[in-house]
Amino acid sequence: MLKVGVLGAGHLGKIHLRLLNESEKFELVGFHDPDAITGKKVSEEFGYSYFENRNTLIEAVDVVDIVTPTLSHYDCAKKAMEQGKHVFIEKPITNTLEEAEALVSLEEKHGVKGQVGHVERFNPAFLAVKDKIQQPMFIETHRLAEFNPRGTDVPVVLDLMIHDIDAILSVMDSDVKQINASGVSVISNSPDIANARIEFENGCVANLTASRISLKNMRKSRFFQKDAYISVDFLEKKVEVVKMKDAPEQPGDFDIILQNAEGVKKQIYFENPEISQNNAIKDELETFADAIANDTTPIVSLKQGTAALRVALKIIASFDN
Repeated sequence: MLKVGVLGAGHLGKIHLRLLNESEKFELVGFHDPDAITGKKVSEEFGYSYFENRNTLIEAVDVVDIVTPTLSHYDCAKKAMEQGKHVFIEKPITNTLEEAEALVSLEEKHGVKGQVGHVERFNPAFLAVKDKIQQPMFIETHRLAEFNPRGTDVPVVLDLMIHDIDAILSVMDSDVKQINASGVSVISNSPDIANARIEFENGCVANLTASRISLKNMRKSRFFQKDAYISVDFLEKKVEVVKMKDAPEQPGDFDIILQNAEGVKKQIYFENPEISQNNAIKDELETFADAIANDTTPIVSLKQGTAALRVALKIIASFDN
């Protein structure tokens, strides 16, 4: 079992603590939170060991799980990696691109592994269809959330849209060519609603919308590709896969047949991939343990976390253009 310590005991930090404590792949040594009152309260309520000194905790573990505000991600990860510790970092990887690239270099220099907490990669609906998404040419995503003061210290792009950015990049085999975006601040000092159009070198276009001031929650992505349409509902954990194939010579009574202007006939059929229910946060943490044990690349590497941040920051930069 890998000895693990958690930095940050906020809302998400407490979830990580519980799952790591239950895991058979980790031994939870304890946690640190800069707010001693919060730390002692969490320790008394749940029984986890509270470390008043961050460095003492880092020294005592193999893996450091960083669930602190984004501004402190770099400093926490740097301290851990310089001591030869593996790091799991909540998304976004860091506050700036320079910090993210520095962590990628530190990972290589110190021979440790890092993973970024892009939890939607482990969503069972996305896992069910990921291999079916092949060379999409148009992608549309909507990630809408009801207002919650937590997270409004960063633009909605870094808070919500970055989930979809990372998911899209994970299925795209093409570089980003151009980005156009707009963002509006309604309640916060940073944009609360944003729309981005990402063009890829291969001609694919992705249209992303994110809002944290909606009246209802929605987390849907749609992928359109040659002879297929794939819809992923990350919130309801449902998928739709609609495919087309050459129509049979003698269609059945219930076959759905389309004919284009050239007279080519296609049959529409539906696939129902099996969705295996899971705990996505537990899976992302435990697959990181597997990557360390087997010396393999983590499912969401620091390089991939950096790539998602790079696109997110370009979107934010284009708000002013």
